[in-house]
Amino acid sequence: MKASGIGGQAVIEGVMMKNGSQYAVSVRTPDGQIETMTDTFTSFSEKVKLFKLPILRGMLAFVESLTIGMKTLAFSSSFFDEEEPEDSKIEQAVQKRFGEKSEKIMMGGTVVVSILLAIVIFMLVPFFLSSLLGKLIQNQTILVILEGLIRVLIFVLYVMIISRMEEIKRVFMYHGAEHKSINCVEHGLPLTVENVRTQGREHKRCGTSFLLYVMLISIILFMFIRVSSPWLRILFRILLIPVIAGIAYEFIQLAGKTDNVVVKVLSKPGLWLQALTTKEPTDEMIEVAIASVEAVFDWKSFIRTVAAEEKKEEKKQEKRQESRERRERKRNEDESRVEKTWAQLRQEAEEKKRAEEAKAAEEAAKDWKTSTIPLPSLKEEEVEDSFDAALIGSDDEDDIDSILEQYSSRRR
Repeated sequence: MKASGIGGQAVIEGVMMKNGSQYAVSVRTPDGQIETMTDTFTSFSEKVKLFKLPILRGMLAFVESLTIGMKTLAFSSSFFDEEEPEDSKIEQAVQKRFGEKSEKIMMGGTVVVSILLAIVIFMLVPFFLSSLLGKLIQNQTILVILEGLIRVLIFVLYVMIISRMEEIKRVFMYHGAEHKSINCVEHGLPLTVENVRTQGREHKRCGTSFLLYVMLISIILFMFIRVSSPWLRILFRILLIPVIAGIAYEFIQLAGKTDNVVVKVLSKPGLWLQALTTKEPTDEMIEVAIASVEAVFDWKSFIRTVAAEEKKEEKKQEKRQESRERRERKRNEDESRVEKTWAQLRQEAEEKKRAEEAKAAEEAAKDWKTSTIPLPSLKEEEVEDSFDAALIGSDDEDDIDSILEQYSSRRR
């Protein structure tokens, strides 16, 4: 599985896909047609290179994804507004003050309000709820862990509650279609409804996983905030949100690119949580997701590239296998040669030993013929051994008779 680099999100009756600076949103309109809008988005990091650094790029990506998400949501919802609502007084004032830029201003304001609401619900409320236990629990580490668990619990309950709404349920189905279509491409399969349908709904780079890791990483970082003032603790929590978002972004990007066992294990909680935010899509929803992918991504070229890389990798593997087999054969030959050499050396040593023993026996036989050693100077066993050696080393019958006579006289 090779990362494609594309990402997206579900919108009202549609799917948004982003590839680099291009993005597209495809929507199933009330009349059953698929409408697709494409646009480009230049990241702020292109102007300020500092935001291409790790952590900082995650902070920026979080804000920019919210901006694009709001814009694409507005596009998708425009097909289902039965009647155009009148602009509020705030919208009228913004339009009067900023003119053509009013839409961007309103979009930015919506993003800011959304972030503030998220801070209140998922940061401040858990903090105050955990603070109520401060009189019972004095350990700050335990309180931080409880705060984090409350935060995760609120998020899970929030998702479960909104998933009961019919409109949100359909959004979650489109979310599933988005994941399935990306998984299809990244598994090197042609982007068809049949292939997409067989894919899993989970994806490591999902925004659901991102939000969960924001909450989990916050538990670790907040453990290091050791200040007595509650207001300072709140301030530090708010100031650390961009840092936490940046770290969470780096993790899910890493998870989407590697098959490391440790990263896989750490990715599991995010994948499990996606069971709540993704549902099985219909074939019509899959068609919308495919249209959105094709608007910004040449999946056919991607699959050809992946196939070529896989073939190249297979050849490398074959060469490595051949190299391993050659090394194995050479090692076996070397071991066989060494074994033969040792066997030859052992044989030569044994032959040399037998030759030395034969020579020693021959010399002992000659010594007995001329020996004048007194009997007491030798032990009985040594005498017998010497006579045996002399007899073995002699071939002449007269010598043998002489040796036996000498042995008998010594015994007497």
